[in-house]
Amino acid sequence: MTKTTTLLSATALAMLGLITLAFVSVVPSANAETLVDLEDIEAGDLIRGESYSAVYYYGVDGFRYVFPNDKTYFTWYENFDDVKWISDGDLADIQIGGNVTYKPGVKMIKINSDPTVYVVGSGGEIMGIPSEDVAEELYGSNWNQQIDDVADGFFSNYEMGLELEMASQYDPEAEQADAFSIDADKELMIYLTVSILDGSYSPSELELDAGRAVRFVNNGTEKHTASADDGSWGTGTLNAGENFTRYFDEEGDYDFHCAYHDDMTGTLVVE
Repeated sequence: MTKTTTLLSATALAMLGLITLAFVSVVPSANAETLVDLEDIEAGDLIRGESYSAVYYYGVDGFRYVFPNDKTYFTWYENFDDVKWISDGDLADIQIGGNVTYKPGVKMIKINSDPTVYVVGSGGEIMGIPSEDVAEELYGSNWNQQIDDVADGFFSNYEMGLELEMASQYDPEAEQADAFSIDADKELMIYLTVSILDGSYSPSELELDAGRAVRFVNNGTEKHTASADDGSWGTGTLNAGENFTRYFDEEGDYDFHCAYHDDMTGTLVVE
């Protein structure tokens, strides 16, 4: 093969019918099992509701993450045997945190609107492949059969990295080993908790690193909120037992109060 001067193009592959684009629903086997209680769901579990076949990853941060299609799912899992069924109501109570991206190292990807072919790194970082020679070094002589299309609408889930210059800059097997879970790939961390009581927050002041999630849980008997003093964010009304989780990515002090009880105040110190 001759080395090209531009990023590897998939045009020829498309002409051969090797590149296709299809959005396929993730459909596990119809063997519905006994519903699992929400409190028995653990970080790392695969979950789905009763009515729809979509499968989600339950992250250590308390959010559920969407598999956009079956191709993405099967870069992480071989089958649907470990999917836990929960009620539609319980599923709705788990906030969506985003989409799952391809497991690093398993496949190369492209989109229809761009001829560039990319390798996938940790956290959904993608790097353009400069030539067919590099692609063959990385994925073997059948490299052109290991490229999947990603729908344009989901391409924003990936972060553009630098173009590869040589094959030694990327190791598919090492990338797969480092991404031993979706939590690890996304660098998710367990959420911190602020308990909402009838009359106060506990703790009323919480220090945390930027990029950490905080879960506000109404452990009282009345309706409460955690509403930013400047109006920039809020949990909305939380009935007894309900919760709301939010990421705080920017450093600063976040003062909040209860919209139902003005004397209830708190502060998050994000460093």
